[in-house]
Amino acid sequence: MSRPPQCVDDNPFEDPAVIEHMAEHQQPDLGQLYNPFETTRGAPPPYNPAPAMTTPLPPERPPAPAPGLSTRKQSAGEQRNYGTQKPTTVLTADLQRQQEELERKAAELDRKERALQNASASSGGTVHNWPPLPSFCPVKPCFYHDIKGEIPQDLQKTVTIMYYVWMLSAVVLFFNLLGSLAWFTVSVEEGTHFGLSILWLLLFTPCSFICWYRPIYKAFRSDSSFNFFTFFFVFFIQDIVFVLESVGIPGWGFCGWIASLSALKSNVFVGAVMMVVSVLFTTSAVMGVVMLKKVHSLYRRTGASFQKAQEELAAGVMSNPAMQTAASNAASAAAHSAFQRN
Repeated sequence: MSRPPQCVDDNPFEDPAVIEHMAEHQQPDLGQLYNPFETTRGAPPPYNPAPAMTTPLPPERPPAPAPGLSTRKQSAGEQRNYGTQKPTTVLTADLQRQQEELERKAAELDRKERALQNASASSGGTVHNWPPLPSFCPVKPCFYHDIKGEIPQDLQKTVTIMYYVWMLSAVVLFFNLLGSLAWFTVSVEEGTHFGLSILWLLLFTPCSFICWYRPIYKAFRSDSSFNFFTFFFVFFIQDIVFVLESVGIPGWGFCGWIASLSALKSNVFVGAVMMVVSVLFTTSAVMGVVMLKKVHSLYRRTGASFQKAQEELAAGVMSNPAMQTAASNAASAAAHSAFQRN
């Protein structure tokens, strides 16, 4: 049986359109060279290179700032710091002031503690060592004097200088006696001057030690306001005396400048000796004024006051056994007289 014409199996690959499409997209043979002028073949296949293995690069560093830019940034930072400098300075000043106040209070407590220790030691029977007299002398020492042992270390230099000022005044009074004696030998009319020079030596030497050196010694030893005020009052008068001594009014017993010039007219040697004494008197006056100002500056830092001086005076008077006995006797006498009136 023969198949009908429409039933004949057609090959789909024999379709002209398929054949043309296959020819256009046929891969070239690798063994043959590609001819670009050949029209029967299509365009060469696109080149697809294999991906290359790359090593990751390190992170880039930020570029260095220019010199001008860094200077501007630094100046800006300095300006910002200047804005906070004032509060920092104020805070530092407050801390320093508080530290100085604490140190001053600690020094004051230390002095008071040392004063209590010295008071307990003196009550226990401290041996007096001043004036330093020989053992065979019938007069014994009357005071205990130890600057290194009783005075705080920061005040020892001032007390030592005051002790030297007292010694200088005593030595000058002794030389004043010698100069007055020399003037008396060449001029008999100056007997009064010579006699007063002896009186000033015997009077001023012990009185100056008791009236102004011992108060300043005890004031620095125990921080006593009463002794400070006693020293200021008496030493101010002592400075006036120093000035009068250096002036040297004739007939007052002082070989000052006026008396020295007067003696120089009659005898050159006696006048020269008296002028040396005048220089010593002037030195004593200058040192007295300088030390008065220095002690006053130290007094203002110790916290002493007139009210404390009054309290110390009242406490000292009430603690004195003689004053206690006198007060009790006065009270008993007043009570007895009141009882008799009733």
